[in-house]
Amino acid sequence: MSEPHSILEAPSPWVCRFAPHIRAGGSVLDVACGNGRHARYLAARGLQVLAVDIDHSALTGLAGIDGIQTRTADLEGGPWPFAGSHFDAVVVTRYLHRPLLEPMVAALAPGGVLIYETFAAGNERYGRPRNPEFLLQPAELLDLVRGRLRVVAYEDLYVDIPKPALMQRICAIQAQCGDA
Repeated sequence: MSEPHSILEAPSPWVCRFAPHIRAGGSVLDVACGNGRHARYLAARGLQVLAVDIDHSALTGLAGIDGIQTRTADLEGGPWPFAGSHFDAVVVTRYLHRPLLEPMVAALAPGGVLIYETFAAGNERYGRPRNPEFLLQPAELLDLVRGRLRVVAYEDLYVDIPKPALMQRICAIQAQCGDA
């Protein structure tokens, strides 16, 4: 049985829950954005979104939407294309390429928010992805931010919607300049 199209197109409840932590009018990097469900949601909140994906055709539906710029980039086949850039938020859902984890955290401006949600080890019981390269190990997102960002929320759990899966999720914030 296929998943209802509207559920797959809706923004992640995790992203919606933590979007208010992003500075009003701030800049957001939506990594591996696909058709832009989060870019659309965040732009509608008044944020300036840079939506990046390898699939140029997926990005064409975002053309002309206020608050959204797009960039086609092979994030896995070349250097991090945002070196030296800083964003008020980095949003990633249902995507994992471990060499990008460090650059994504480094791309956070002071006060910047990391909102990350993807599949966890054990997901192979429920379907794709099954490859361990695309599944987070226990507490892997916590280990990524430990000592660097303040964790607002973290979950490692089973979900039913939009399909049965094991997921890890984190919302973590970069310290403001002068914060201890």
